[in-house]
Amino acid sequence: MRFEDVRDRLASVPARLPPAPPELMPVLLPDAGGGPPAVPVFPSGPRRDAAVLILIHPDDEGQAQVILTERSAGGHRHAGQISFPGGAIDDGDESVIAAALREAREEVGLDPASAGVEVAGVLATVDVRVSGFLVHPVIAFAGRTPHLTPDGREVAAIVSAPIAAFLPSAPIEMVTAGGDGLRLRYGAYRVGDYLVWGATAGILGRLGAYLAAGRAIRP
Repeated sequence: MRFEDVRDRLASVPARLPPAPPELMPVLLPDAGGGPPAVPVFPSGPRRDAAVLILIHPDDEGQAQVILTERSAGGHRHAGQISFPGGAIDDGDESVIAAALREAREEVGLDPASAGVEVAGVLATVDVRVSGFLVHPVIAFAGRTPHLTPDGREVAAIVSAPIAAFLPSAPIEMVTAGGDGLRLRYGAYRVGDYLVWGATAGILGRLGAYLAAGRAIRP
């Protein structure tokens, strides 16, 4: 999908997005012995606010790409997963947008000025119960491919993914995985060697549905 098409479509950020493909939703499976699925334990207490940056830029052929990160392995939250740059909103952040830009600067070295970044707006809040966060997705456009470097502590690699990988016509792979006493089956988008799933896939799937709805897409 061409960068100009995406930027035109999101010139006015929608208050609501269409539903994500149902295949992305995790389903609890019986345990290895055939017993009933384990019940997940969600964080207790009030939700924390977090901001993520959905940074879209053109590649050399004018196709729209979105910046994602591979989270560092180890004891970090969401280790090894693919996500947007972002994190918890700090008391010193002036706004959701300021928090998203700060996190992107810290995690991937984004310089908004040199990349020609323009913020379009903020999507509806996403309640990620499994991590206890209320996530505020900030949409921004870079006029040129940004020069980014993973910080190595929270981010192991930077992934530039085509927006076309998240349109309704894009394939979804079904994955069965286990951890923390749970067995899950969920859908994921493949981007090269990476699988994008969970809340990140949900946001991108909904965004892809919005971009494709009621509009001819130029190749």
